[in-house]
Amino acid sequence: MSLLILASASPRRRELLDALGVPFEVRESCADETLPPGVPLEEGLAEVARRKARDVAHRSPPGAWVLGADTAVVLRDRVFGKPRDRAEAEGFLRALSGMSHRVLTGVGLLGPTGERSVTVATQVRFRTLSEAEIAWYASLPEPYDKAGGYAIQGSGAFLVAEIRGSCSNVVGLPMAETSALLTEAGLTPWSADPPSRVAHG
Repeated sequence: MSLLILASASPRRRELLDALGVPFEVRESCADETLPPGVPLEEGLAEVARRKARDVAHRSPPGAWVLGADTAVVLRDRVFGKPRDRAEAEGFLRALSGMSHRVLTGVGLLGPTGERSVTVATQVRFRTLSEAEIAWYASLPEPYDKAGGYAIQGSGAFLVAEIRGSCSNVVGLPMAETSALLTEAGLTPWSADPPSRVAHG
């Protein structure tokens, strides 16, 4: 099986990819994560994911496959990145409180036969949050390396009233779509050549 490299330092993406049973290495991307102007958000996220993969591919052995991903939280037309400080984290939570928003993740896979990419959207609805809940959650370390300022797989699960779509997408890597990309490239255990049968006399 070809070498697979995850172009991300995210421990959450690492755990999700590991659950697919695919051997891989981790190399952090230094690519520019600015969304390209003038294109729909879905296309922009896919391009950033491919950009991350290309950055790592330039520093990887020939023939390797590189997987990149980029996630955004979107309320109406506002894109929420990672909060820079507690005031911004609290502002994010107030804006999302009682509202439905979208979580979009672009996934890009780059390898010997070219590039593949997909963008997945999940609808998430927050409970109506009290000021005490907002202040408590913003006091935790958890919000500050997450798009939108919350982690559904952690303490932030109490913020969420409803999810429509891929839960793993909200964590940072849509499992069904990622496994489809990897399968197409022959990188999943079930897409490998089956073992030769042993004849019994």
